Amino acid sequence: MKVGNCMTRNVQVANPEQSIREVAEMMGRLDAGGMPVGDHDRLVGMITDRDIAIRGVALGKGPDTKVRDVMSPEVKYCFDDEYVEHVLENMGDLQVRRLPVLNRDKRLVGIISLGDLATNGEAAEAGEALSDISKPGGEHSQAAH
Repeated sequence: MKVGNCMTRNVQVANPEQSIREVAEMMGRLDAGGMPVGDHDRLVGMITDRDIAIRGVALGKGPDTKVRDVMSPEVKYCFDDEYVEHVLENMGDLQVRRLPVLNRDKRLVGIISLGDLATNGEAAEAGEALSDISKPGGEHSQAAH
């Protein structure tokens, strides 16, 4: 199966100048744990509810803190025509639970999460990826920031 067959489409994008309060409200309305961050038609990062809690609130930053101050600036992504098995392996290696999905013109066309993959017939592979993602440490460990 290809990513384009099971990704979430119509993704909302946060702006690096928005406050973390605004983005948290957006996440609540969308029932999403993370959002891509874009600036002038370009992906510049990802922000998760965990970024807001650990890099924001836990460090004493207020609700008016800008997204750019707590987001992860490195953008990891996949393509809509990639096979999900490959993407799941990458998610495990990168220790991430969701990835923005781009087309080959590098335009955002969706987002893929472990949940999307688990509910679309990839439960065993999603479980393996989750096992790798859940290992302590790694590039995206909040303790490393």
